[in-house]
Amino acid sequence: QVQLVEAGGGLVQAGGSLRLSCAASGRTFSTLNMGWFRQPPGKEREFVAAITRSGGMTYYSDSVKGRFTISSDSAKNTVYLQMNRLKPEDPAVYYCAADQSYRAALTGRTIEYSYWGQGTQVTVSS
Repeated sequence: QVQLVEAGGGLVQAGGSLRLSCAASGRTFSTLNMGWFRQPPGKEREFVAAITRSGGMTYYSDSVKGRFTISSDSAKNTVYLQMNRLKPEDPAVYYCAADQSYRAALTGRTIEYSYWGQGTQVTVSS
């Protein structure tokens, strides 16, 4: 079993930055492929970014590519999502997810991830 705890959400002005973190426990961090998803109000959960367990590969949705950066720190068992140049369309509950399968990181599909955090709210003011 894997436990994921997100932190770092909040209110930021459009054009500003936030860094989300997700601390993992319960399984060796190096065995986990990690992802970030978001769910805007009234919409389905969507893929944002993923990083493979080796940290060697990263994947991004087109909507955040060039603005968001996913990274991991194995010493802290933590994955980060640095969000820059936030836009009015970025507000959502952001979720951290994990799975041992590389397929999860590669496909970005919610169904591929076995473990989920509770989410953290990101709000962008215009």
